[in-house]
Amino acid sequence: MICYLNGEFLPLAEAKIPVLDRGFIFGDGVYEVIPVYDRTPLRLDGHLARLQRSLDAIRIGNPNTASRWTELIRELIAQHESTDQSVYVHVTRGVAKRDHAFPKDLAPTVFMMSNPLSTPSAEQIERGVAAITGTDNRWYRCDIKSTALLANVLLRQLAIDAGAAETVLLRDGFLTEGSAANIFAVKGGVIRTPPKSHLILPGITYDFILELAAAGGLPYEQCDVSEGELRNVDELWLTSATREVLAITTLDGHPVGNGAPGPIFRRMHALYQAHKRPKKG
Repeated sequence: MICYLNGEFLPLAEAKIPVLDRGFIFGDGVYEVIPVYDRTPLRLDGHLARLQRSLDAIRIGNPNTASRWTELIRELIAQHESTDQSVYVHVTRGVAKRDHAFPKDLAPTVFMMSNPLSTPSAEQIERGVAAITGTDNRWYRCDIKSTALLANVLLRQLAIDAGAAETVLLRDGFLTEGSAANIFAVKGGVIRTPPKSHLILPGITYDFILELAAAGGLPYEQCDVSEGELRNVDELWLTSATREVLAITTLDGHPVGNGAPGPIFRRMHALYQAHKRPKKG
């Protein structure tokens, strides 16, 4: 596997960073995951804009222009055989003496790798997946796509330990998102999802889902969803760059709706599949 590190494409096994890199010491960095279909990144402009917002939020200067990022990502894609890929972009503040306060004018560490894109199986799409709920005990800047993901890791592990696919998070009695996904609910034919705030990641797939809903004539609301409402929805979905849109059919061991992927999910999944790949010709 070929990766990119600080200006060089090289085998992943040969890529190394100094132990004093602040990404290693403090988790002082941000990242993006970009799905690629037919060697074309999906919504690349949105991912690069979010990368810029994350860098600005933690005061790291962007090491590349958008056009240079595009060139590098396309070159990385070309280094791999798979036509569908998942590109990981990682930027840390750089290398410095260990101190919480960060020095000025550090050279950021830039790392990228690509793997074959693994999307939900046909069985998962047909039957849906199980999820559990958990308390959202993460920090208050979940809108930053930070590499410091320990809380998310532990929350996701709760789901794995329970034989589930995701942990649906609740904060102060209201839905926020999943440990590694945005969450959408359907009640009475209306798609509902929490509005963007500092408590959820502004998902690129989140935006894509809402655009597809509008184009497909599916009504939606960006609104608060209480725990009580969450437990009485007709449908529940998770969305992310790699899992696309996937129905949650069991929550905390209880069926969601009738316990099968619902008609609004079926429509949205079809819309997603129809629009995720680049147009031919």
